[in-house]
Amino acid sequence: MRYKIPLSILLILFLGIINVYAQKYATVAGKITDENGNPIELVNVAVVGYSAGTTTDAAGKYEMRAPAAKEIFIDFSFIGFESRQFKLTLLENEYRKINITLKVATTELPGFEVRDEQIRNTNYIRLDPKEANFIPTISGGVEDLLITLPGVSSSNELSSQYSVRGGNFDENLVYVNGVDIYRPFLIRAGQQEGLSFIYPQLVSSIVFSAGGFDAKYGDRMSSVLDIQYRRPTSFGGSAMISFLGAQLHLEGISKNKRFTYLAGIRYKTNQYFLNAMDTKGSYKPNFTDAQAVLTYRISEKLELSFLGHYSNNSYRVVPETRETDFGTFSEAFRLKVYFDGQERDLFKTYTGALTLDYQPRENLDLKFIVSSFRTQESETFDIMGQYWIGLLENALGDEQFGNVVAVQGVGTHLDHARNYLDAIVFNVEHKGSLSRPESFIQWGIKYQHEIMDDKFNEWELIDSAGYSIPNPATNIGGFTSPKQPLDLYYSVSARNKMNTNRYAAFVQDSWDFEAGTSNISLTAGLRGAYWDFNNEFVLSPRATIALNPHWKKDIVFRFSTGYYYQPPFYKEARDLQGNINPDIRAQKSIHFVLGSDLSFMAWSRPFTFTTEVYYKHLDNLIPYIVDNVRIRYYGENISHGYATGIDFRINGEFIKGVDSWASLSIMKTMEDIEGDYYYDYFNESGEQIIPGITIDNTPFDSVRVEPGYIPRPTDQRVNFSIFFQDYIPKNPTWKMHLKMIFGTGLPFGPPDSPKYKHTLRYPPYRRVDIGFSKQLIGGYSEFKDKNPLRYIKNAWITLEVFNLFQIYNTVSYTWVTDVNGRQYAVPNYLTTRRVNLKLIIDF
Repeated sequence: MRYKIPLSILLILFLGIINVYAQKYATVAGKITDENGNPIELVNVAVVGYSAGTTTDAAGKYEMRAPAAKEIFIDFSFIGFESRQFKLTLLENEYRKINITLKVATTELPGFEVRDEQIRNTNYIRLDPKEANFIPTISGGVEDLLITLPGVSSSNELSSQYSVRGGNFDENLVYVNGVDIYRPFLIRAGQQEGLSFIYPQLVSSIVFSAGGFDAKYGDRMSSVLDIQYRRPTSFGGSAMISFLGAQLHLEGISKNKRFTYLAGIRYKTNQYFLNAMDTKGSYKPNFTDAQAVLTYRISEKLELSFLGHYSNNSYRVVPETRETDFGTFSEAFRLKVYFDGQERDLFKTYTGALTLDYQPRENLDLKFIVSSFRTQESETFDIMGQYWIGLLENALGDEQFGNVVAVQGVGTHLDHARNYLDAIVFNVEHKGSLSRPESFIQWGIKYQHEIMDDKFNEWELIDSAGYSIPNPATNIGGFTSPKQPLDLYYSVSARNKMNTNRYAAFVQDSWDFEAGTSNISLTAGLRGAYWDFNNEFVLSPRATIALNPHWKKDIVFRFSTGYYYQPPFYKEARDLQGNINPDIRAQKSIHFVLGSDLSFMAWSRPFTFTTEVYYKHLDNLIPYIVDNVRIRYYGENISHGYATGIDFRINGEFIKGVDSWASLSIMKTMEDIEGDYYYDYFNESGEQIIPGITIDNTPFDSVRVEPGYIPRPTDQRVNFSIFFQDYIPKNPTWKMHLKMIFGTGLPFGPPDSPKYKHTLRYPPYRRVDIGFSKQLIGGYSEFKDKNPLRYIKNAWITLEVFNLFQIYNTVSYTWVTDVNGRQYAVPNYLTTRRVNLKLIIDF
């Protein structure tokens, strides 16, 4: 026995040596030049999945050995040029000559690298736009990348909205080409949302900050997403078609290089997913949009550009039935609902921005922006649901196991809405920057005019076993009529018009200098804003300092702080009864962010480990309620609180050549609503009165209780996410993209109940989406001159599996009530497992 192990090892080594000597080889050689015919030195030439590789010499020439008698991929790459791949099969001892021309990359990588070094000194993360095209996604693309970052969370795959470090959806800034982006106001559910503004195929740069961002960005309390669209250098485009819709984009440049265009159109439908949800019926969601970026270089110093966007989101549903099992194993229920009526929603938005860029000197840039946003929204529905709640048999051996054995309640609810909103936001803005040897100064001034016309009427009627809830008191035998007026369970009706002006300005400067054995970067700025509706002026100082010590380890330390005011928009100023509060004030958040960024090599590949600890002091808060993606504000500054946590992220080439990352966030956000309290009542025996439990319910004594700090609606304590990419080592045309999200449950409470009762928790959000892609056409493809496929640069086919493990995630609750006033929280589940097939073509 003692000789078996070494003999086995010798046998494996012997077979390996035989295999090496049996390997068949050929030779590949050639010359690499740029588009002008100039040789390119130091181009990387490698056989993908093998150790074979070389670089070009000063004449652009190369020569190397490559495996023969099998299909291989040879990759040519160099900084500043587009990579190319060739697929070929070589004969043994063959000498194959391959001369290629590399094109200059659309985004110049040397400048890109310099900016990345600067980003390490700030609280920003830069993402590769190409990854947004392949990440498994229902809602869009770019936002699905964001929710895999630390501090960012989302519990609704049908929505492109996200929460950042305890903030809500309305606390996030979004810019495209320096223009503020808005979204519709009345949307209340993810399935109504449609397309995100951002078109992933048009994007060249994605920069995101989860807090501690500069004064140059606007007045929001949580985050900023800065998107730059691509500047075309030649004619091209892309097309995509899938079960969820289709899209097409075109781009190009004029012969004199002065005019460029970038335009796209998209169509999306969620019908495929909605048909698999608990509520059965006729779903007709149709979402379309079109956008374009047109630029014209008037002279070497002057350029004019236009950004235009139009979207039409139509959502119609005629519900028929719904059946949902809920509760616990010991007390399980079934809800059965039969519907009448329908819902019809329409959201139309228009965005236009004209930018004049003037560069009188190489180090001075002046921009003048005029932009406008308009939204026309209507939300109309009359839906009656006749519901029936049954108790399920839970005894495993019983013949009726899983069947209804007792009726708990029957009733009817009728929901009605006629909501219409027409809003216009108009902006005039100037931005400038001056680059000097010792600093980089930026400034800006902005005027914004808002017109709001909001007409809404909502009510809900609940009838249980013939009794309306609330049940009016009877007066049989009295002097007045026994017929009492019908009370609605919920009713809001109002007509509001606003015509207001805002003014904002900022200035900031950045310095880089040496201090002993360390590099120090400092950015400091001041931002001011005024709103004439409430005559409030706010001043926001902000600063970030970064220290890069000259250690053996490549590490950067950062600290950011500043005031982040959020002057209320129309939604925040409107209370739950629909009234506008003229005394509403700006919410305030003071950020303290301490972070580090460690770059290191592992397995001969680059990695970065980022850590950030933060504390946000929150004041003048406007409490709110979240239902799906709808936020309803209290309309008063009656709360204060905090958000604190720690974020971790490690990203790098876990698989050689592709970037992946994992993020972990631990966070707590709480608020204390001023003036809230309740009473605990006790009977004569000293027992606390609990209706339905205590026998003696006659109050004898009471104690006033002040709830103090309670969780905010976005209090997600733990969030973990992974975005992982892989490919088959010897066949990189096969790729895999995995997105995994885990988030602990968010707080919620019964409808129309005090905020201090909103301490129940949703179940954890758990989801795994995966995509498998095959590159049908790539840089390695060769076609004859007359083959129409020669115009295609890349073609991918992707199979996406959403909700791989068939997890039933809860997005909200439907509350049904019986005649005794007992409320049942019935979960509304998100999408089940679905498969999507997608074809992407670049030309």
